[in-house]
Amino acid sequence: MNLREANEGQEYIISQIETDDEELNAFLFSLGCYSGERITVVRQMKSGCVVAIKDGRYNIDNQLAEAIII
Repeated sequence: MNLREANEGQEYIISQIETDDEELNAFLFSLGCYSGERITVVRQMKSGCVVAIKDGRYNIDNQLAEAIII
C-alpha cells in the first residue's frame, strides 16, 4: 500500500521507496523518509498529502506519495 491509500492520523512504517530517480531518492532521504522510518499522514488532499516525519511536516504531491510504500 502507498501513502495515497493511507488513513489520516494513522502512523505507518515505510517499507520501501519505489523510484528509479536518484534525485528523488536523495530528496526523500534528506526529509528523513527511508525504509524503517515512521510516517503519519496528517491530511489527504486532491493534489497530495501532508505527512509528519520525525519532527517535521511536509506537503508532498501524489507522485511522491505513490512512491512511498508502507
